[in-house]
Amino acid sequence: MNYTTLGRSGLRVAPLCLGAMTFGEDWGFGSDLETSRRVLSTYMERGGNFIDTANIYTKGHSEAFLGDEIGVHPSKRDRLVIATKFQGNLYNGDPNGGGGSRKNIMESCEQSLRRMRTDYIDLYWMHWWDEFTPIQETMRALDDLVRQGKVRYIGFSDTPAWKCAEAQTLAHLRGWEPLIALQIEYSLIERTVEGELIPMARAFGMGVTPWSPLRGGLLTGKFTRDTPQGGDSTREWLTNQLDERNLTIIDMLMQVAAEAGCTPAQAALTWIREQPGVQSTIIGARTVDQLEANLASLDVRLDKTQLNSLNEVSEPDLNFPHGFLQRVAMATQGGTTVNGREAEPWPLAPQSDEDRW
Repeated sequence: MNYTTLGRSGLRVAPLCLGAMTFGEDWGFGSDLETSRRVLSTYMERGGNFIDTANIYTKGHSEAFLGDEIGVHPSKRDRLVIATKFQGNLYNGDPNGGGGSRKNIMESCEQSLRRMRTDYIDLYWMHWWDEFTPIQETMRALDDLVRQGKVRYIGFSDTPAWKCAEAQTLAHLRGWEPLIALQIEYSLIERTVEGELIPMARAFGMGVTPWSPLRGGLLTGKFTRDTPQGGDSTREWLTNQLDERNLTIIDMLMQVAAEAGCTPAQAALTWIREQPGVQSTIIGARTVDQLEANLASLDVRLDKTQLNSLNEVSEPDLNFPHGFLQRVAMATQGGTTVNGREAEPWPLAPQSDEDRW
C-alpha cells in the first residue's frame, strides 16, 4: 500500500509495476488467457495499480486482453494506471506503420485505445528512439495527444540520455508536456545506465522504471556455477551470459539472499528498489506463484553491508568522462575515495604542500 509519485508529477504508482508482455502465447512464451487473468487479479488484489504493456506485445493481444479484463469495467479502469507504448510496427510492408512520426503516433494511439477499450492512456511511452524522426515532431505530437485528453502523461523508453535531455529541454522551452518517466534495462548485471541515464533522469525529473530487473531470469538463483543450464532450462541466450563476472555477481547474490532469509530474486529486486532514481520496477510473471514471490520482495530488507557487497561485486565500467572526473575530484578534494568509491590517482595531483607551489 506504499505508493510513490512518478517523476515530477502527481501520478501515484505502486513500487512494483506488472509487465504485461507475458499476457498471451503469441510469441512462443508467456501465459494462456486463464493464467494471465489470475495473475492480473492477484496483482490488483494485493493493491497493485500500475500495468505496463505495448502495442506490439503478443502481436497486440496483450492490449486486447487488458481491454477485455479492464476496459469494459469503468470502476476497474479508473483505479489503474495503464501504460502502453508506440514505435513498434505491426504491419509488414508499411513504412509508416511504426516509428516516432506524427502520423504513426496518432494512429498507434487510436489503435491502442480501441484494443484496450478505454478513452485514455495514463502513460504513453516512446518504446525506443527513432533516429530518423526529428524529436520536436515526436514531442509536439505527444503534447497534442495530452491536450486532446487521449493521453495523461508521457515517457521515454530505451533512448540515449542526450536525446532525452534534448526532448525535455524542448518541452520546457515551448510549453509542451514534459516527460515524467524513463524506462530502461537495469539490474545487478546491467548497471551501465548509472553513467548517463540515471543522473539525467534525476536531474530532469523523470522517475526510473527498470525493466528486466532479474536479467530475464539469470538472477533468480536458477543459474549458478553448479547448474549453468538453469536446471531443465535450455535458454541458450541466458546461459551464454554466464561469464566469470556474472557468475561472481550470482555467487554474492546467493550469499546475501541466504543471510537475509529470502530468495535470490527477492534480494535482486530489493537491491534495485534501493537505487537512487528508481521509483517503480517492472516485474513479469508467467504464473501466480512467480508473481506472489516477486511481490514478497517488498517485505525484504537488506542492510548496508549487504547492499555494499552487491554494489562492489557488480560495479560497472562506465564510459568517459567518469573515470577522468573521479581522478580530478580526488586531486582537488584529497583522499583516495570519491563519493565512497576508490578513485584512481590523478597523475598531476600534488604529492605534498611543496608541490602545490
